[in-house]
Amino acid sequence: MAQDRFKYFRIEAREILEGLTRGLLELERRVDPEVLARLLRLAHTLKGAARIVGHRELTELAHQMEDALAPLRGAEAPQRLDGALALLDGMAAQVAGLQSPPPPQQPAQRAPEAGPAPARDLDVPVARTDPAALDDVIGGLAEIHTLVRRLRSGEDLDRLGARIDQIERELRSVRQDAERLRLLPAGASFTALERTARDAAQAAGKRVAFTTSGGDVRVDAHVLTTLHGALVQLVRNAVAHGIERPQDRIAAGKPAEGQVSIAVALRGSRIAITCRDDGRGVDLEAVRRAAVARGLAKDRARALDRDQLIELLLRGGLTTSAEVTTLAGRGIGLDVVREAAQVLGGEVTSRSDGAGTAFTIVAPTSVAAVSALIVGAGDRVAAVPLAAVRRVARSAAMTILRGPDGLAVALDDVTVPFAPLSRLLGAGHSTPRVIAIVDSGDGLAAIGADHVLGVEEVVVRALPAAAPVDRIVWGISLDDEGLPRPVLEPTALVAAVRILPPETSEPETRPLPILIVDDSLTTRMLEQSILESAGYEVELAISAEDGLAKLERGRYGLILVDVEMPGMDGFAFITALRAHPEHAAIPAVLVTSRNRPDDLARGTEVGAQGYVVKGDFDQTKLLGMIRRLVRR
Repeated sequence: MAQDRFKYFRIEAREILEGLTRGLLELERRVDPEVLARLLRLAHTLKGAARIVGHRELTELAHQMEDALAPLRGAEAPQRLDGALALLDGMAAQVAGLQSPPPPQQPAQRAPEAGPAPARDLDVPVARTDPAALDDVIGGLAEIHTLVRRLRSGEDLDRLGARIDQIERELRSVRQDAERLRLLPAGASFTALERTARDAAQAAGKRVAFTTSGGDVRVDAHVLTTLHGALVQLVRNAVAHGIERPQDRIAAGKPAEGQVSIAVALRGSRIAITCRDDGRGVDLEAVRRAAVARGLAKDRARALDRDQLIELLLRGGLTTSAEVTTLAGRGIGLDVVREAAQVLGGEVTSRSDGAGTAFTIVAPTSVAAVSALIVGAGDRVAAVPLAAVRRVARSAAMTILRGPDGLAVALDDVTVPFAPLSRLLGAGHSTPRVIAIVDSGDGLAAIGADHVLGVEEVVVRALPAAAPVDRIVWGISLDDEGLPRPVLEPTALVAAVRILPPETSEPETRPLPILIVDDSLTTRMLEQSILESAGYEVELAISAEDGLAKLERGRYGLILVDVEMPGMDGFAFITALRAHPEHAAIPAVLVTSRNRPDDLARGTEVGAQGYVVKGDFDQTKLLGMIRRLVRR
């Protein structure tokens, strides 16, 4: 097989073209010398890369792009860049043709200097590999290979267990990096959609501002590529049917420039993409007349309500446009939208009034990445999407009210239904130390957790349809040990709290407090803050002797003890602890800056269950260790 000389050039060229598109659209909106300089650099880079791979057409088109951009230096007002965008279309066509051997080279044709750009279908977003993420995967695999080679050669037989633990950590990290590679940010399609709105407005003689939100939502690449054509149709429809001409908007008391927006959000295990405009709204009477003309509603047309008329539009084959243009008139646009949603097992809904029109596509996703709050309840750990968490506070900072309908917390002069997460997860009774307020968009609920383990970026996998799980579970993610962990769906979670019947028995007693023994004020305050934020009750001792005295007066569930302290050190403290019949079973963790192997070995010898090195301090790992030891 012949070597593919365009293998890497295709990737670079697509990225450059996307950057040129974003920049040109931005430059049409406002004068920005930095954007212009970036565009010139991109065009120059593409010209050089095309010359290296021997593509004369792209070399010439990139040179023409430089010529088109250079006169913009010193411009005082934004200008229409039809010529530059036409050149960009020519470049895109050339890059698309690189999938097969290029045709015989011919002199490039100069693009028109100006004129309305036709409405067109832009490139479907594709999953591009993040070089940094790929480097992480490759680096992790290389490290694993090195560790395995050392074990195979017998170099590390004396550290066999430690090396296996390290290999497991590297494998977990590589797995997480690889999972993220298959996801695509929703924003990957935004540039193409903005170009669609711009070209459609120009063709229709309208003025449109295009805005987006939710571009950082990451979901399966095939979901976004499947929906791309539908979104193009929705944007075109918004411009063609929704946005009025400037003079009509002004007469109606609106700004001359119309607004079209795309908003992306995750709703549990589904992605919701809304295209909204601030135009005249759907002309329901025109839909009714078109339905009668096509025989779709027959004698019932006059009785159809708004939702039924919108449903007729979504079936396809129906248009309110009086003439066929490049933008509208054939009645196929919304048919494309409906079919794309159906392919994914989703649905399309619409809202239209005098303030504009909104179409929303909701479709399931099998994989998504979200930031999540990791909470523990009893022996269970779960993740709650961070976007739905309005507030997190210690339970002592909120008033819990008990009424005939169950528990509630007082929040900003209103009461919010409350339930311990342990009840929702079937983890038995516990006394929550942390309360999280969850906002589903339709209402609020408060959940009580035993502790917070931190915030993580988690990859959520959908569960099989027949999996016997509670409806509050959206999907699962894998923790650092590769074990499944439920990710909770905010809407179902709020609903479950609201319908949960009142408890018939009192919760169990609160877990015992944690004792921190350290002569450093800074260390004590830091550890206390971390533990209390995670929901633990904490007491402090300023020396080993002070710690032993407190043990005689109280009971503790775990002890964090420094090694290097004046007088009795941490090793001697744990030795004394293990010699006392009433305190011998209390878990103890050493916290120190000493990380020599003999120090670690001595900690194990005296009976410490954990050893935390301050130089490698990791809050999440510390809380995970404490959770396991306290539960045990």
